[in-house]
Amino acid sequence: MFKSIIFGAFCCLVLVQAQAQNLYMPRDIQRAYKKDTRSLDGKPGKNYWQNHGKYTISITALPPDRTVKGVEQIVYFNNSPDTLKRLNMKLILNVHRPGAARFGPTGDDYLTPGVQVDSIFVNGTKKSWNNKQAAGTNQFVSLPKPLMPHDSVKLNITWHFEISKESGREGMIDSTTYYLAYFYPRVSVYDDYNGWDTLPFLDAQEFYNDFNDYTLNVTTPKNYIVWATGTLQNPKEVLQPEYAKRLEQSMTSDSTIHIATKEDLAQKNITAQNATNTWTWTANDISDMAVGISDHYDWDAASTVVDDATQRRASMQSAFLDNSNDFHHMVQYGRNSLSWLSHNWPGVPYPFPKMTSFQGFADMEYPMMVNDSHTDDLAFSQFVQDHEIAHTYFPFYMGINESRYAFMDEGWATTFELLIGTAEVGKEKMETLYKQFRINGWIHDAATAEDLPIITPSSELRGGYGNNSYGKPSLSYFALKDMLGDEMFKKALHSYMNNWHGKHPIPWDYFNSMNSASGKNLNWFFTNWFFTNYYIDLNLKSVVKSNGGYALSIQNIGGFAVPFDAKVTYSDGTTEAFHQTPIVWQYNQKEITVIVKTTKTITSVVLDGGIFIDADTSNNKWTAK
Repeated sequence: MFKSIIFGAFCCLVLVQAQAQNLYMPRDIQRAYKKDTRSLDGKPGKNYWQNHGKYTISITALPPDRTVKGVEQIVYFNNSPDTLKRLNMKLILNVHRPGAARFGPTGDDYLTPGVQVDSIFVNGTKKSWNNKQAAGTNQFVSLPKPLMPHDSVKLNITWHFEISKESGREGMIDSTTYYLAYFYPRVSVYDDYNGWDTLPFLDAQEFYNDFNDYTLNVTTPKNYIVWATGTLQNPKEVLQPEYAKRLEQSMTSDSTIHIATKEDLAQKNITAQNATNTWTWTANDISDMAVGISDHYDWDAASTVVDDATQRRASMQSAFLDNSNDFHHMVQYGRNSLSWLSHNWPGVPYPFPKMTSFQGFADMEYPMMVNDSHTDDLAFSQFVQDHEIAHTYFPFYMGINESRYAFMDEGWATTFELLIGTAEVGKEKMETLYKQFRINGWIHDAATAEDLPIITPSSELRGGYGNNSYGKPSLSYFALKDMLGDEMFKKALHSYMNNWHGKHPIPWDYFNSMNSASGKNLNWFFTNWFFTNYYIDLNLKSVVKSNGGYALSIQNIGGFAVPFDAKVTYSDGTTEAFHQTPIVWQYNQKEITVIVKTTKTITSVVLDGGIFIDADTSNNKWTAK
C-alpha cells in the first residue's frame, strides 16, 4: 500500500558503517565486557558471577507498640574473584532519621531514630558499632579476616527500630496495622561493573538487591494475621483449624475464598490463642522480603493456573479493610493479572507461588506482594494493581538495578499495564488513560530535565526521573514492538529474559540480547531512543503528486524514531491509513519521504502517532488548496 524512502548506494554504505559502530558504553561498563563477565551477544559472559546470601531473620512486632525487634544470621557467599576486606550494609530505614538526606521535605510523623543495631558479630567476633555514626543508609563493616573468593562469612545481628507513623513504602497503616519493608540490615550488592553498591537511599529512586534465600519468623500477638513474601510453613500452628482449611482450599480454587471476614475477625478466634504466635515464611532465590500485619484486615484468596505445561497454580491473596469496596475485587483482579501476564505479555509463567495485595498507601511492588491504595474507582484500582504485579518480572525475576536504571523495570511495568489494560477495558479507554497518565506530562513539558537521555543513570536524575523511568522507555519498547512485529519482539524479549533472569542485567545486556535474538543490528534504534535528547514532533512539510500517487515529505523535528499513521482523505469522501513503523527512520532520522500509491485524489493528510503524542500537532495536517 505504501513505499518508504528509496536511497542510493551511498546512503546504504553510510548505514552499514554506522551500524558497525558500537553503542556508547561508559568506561566502568567497558571493564565488565573486557573481563568477560558480560558478552556482546547479550548473554552473561564466561566469567560472570554474582554474590549470594542466606538470611535467617526473626522479628517481633507487638502493635500498638511501634518498636520492632529483630535478630538475624546472614551467611554471605563471595562468588567474585575479589578479596573483600569489608562489607557494605544497607540500612534503608535510616532514611527516617532527622537530618537524613532525602529528595523532599517530610513531617514529624515520618521521622524515627532509624535502625538501631544492638550487636553485630562477624564469624563469632563482636564488632564495635556506633549508631550515631552509622546514620546513613550505607555502612561499611570491616572484616577481622579478608573474605577470599569462593568463601563465606557469617554475620549475627540484633537490632530494633520504630515503625514510622507516616506510611509510604513502609510504615504504620493504622495503630494495629503495619507494613514492614526494608526492615532488616542486609549486605548490599557487590557486582562486576560497579563493586559495592553505595548509592544512598533518598526515598525516591528504588532498590538493587542480590538474590538470597530467606527464612523469616514473625512473632505477633494472638489475633494478628501476618502476610509476607514467601510460603507460610506453619499455617496449622498459627491458624485455627477452620481458617487453615480455608487457606488450603484457596490454593486450588478459582472462586474467592473468604478466609477471614469482618464477622470472623470480630470473634477474635482466627489465630492460635497463644499470647504470641510465630509465623514462619521461606523464599529462595528472591531479592527481598516484606510483611503485612493486622488484627482487623479481611483476608481473601483464590488461585489460578500460571503454567499450562505443568498446571502449576499461583495463589492470589488480599488483605484489606472491609469497607474498601475495591479490595473486595482484588483477588479476582489479581487472578486475571497473574494469568494474563503468564500467557500473553511477557508470556512467561508467573515465577512465584503467591501474590498478596495489601491495602496501604504506597502503590508499590515487593517480591510476591503489592501495597496499594484504596480508591473509589474500580477500574483505576485494577490498573494500579496490574502495574505493581507486572513488576514481578522487572525488577524481581530479572534482578534489575532500579537505583541506576529505573527504566529497566518501570518502563516495562508501564508497557505491560497498557497491554493488559487493553485486554481488560478496551484499546480506546486504555490508550486514553496511558496518554493522560504516562505521556502528556512529559511531551508538553519543555524543561531541559525532561529531555535528558533515557540512559542517564536514575541516581543522577531529579526533575526528569519520572518520565525517564516510566513513559519514555515504555514508548521505546512499544516502538520496537511495532518495528519488529509481535512475534519477533516477543522472541527477542524472551531471549533477554532467559539470558538474565535471576541475574543482574544492565542496559547493554538488553540492547545486545535484542540484537542477537532478532538477528538485526538495532544499534541505530537504541542510540536514537536511549542516548539522545530527542522528543516527539513530526512536521508534514508537503504533499505533492508523484508517479502513481503522492509523496509526503515529513520532517522529524523532535528526533525520536516513532511509528505513525498517515491518515488520508480522498475527494470521494473515503479514508485510508498508511502505517509507518520506526524502520522508516533507519537511514535518515531527520527527514523522510513516504510514497502513497493511489489513483484517487487526496484532499487532506493527517499524521497520527496514537500513543506517541506529538509535542506540536499544528504542523501534522495538510489540506489541498
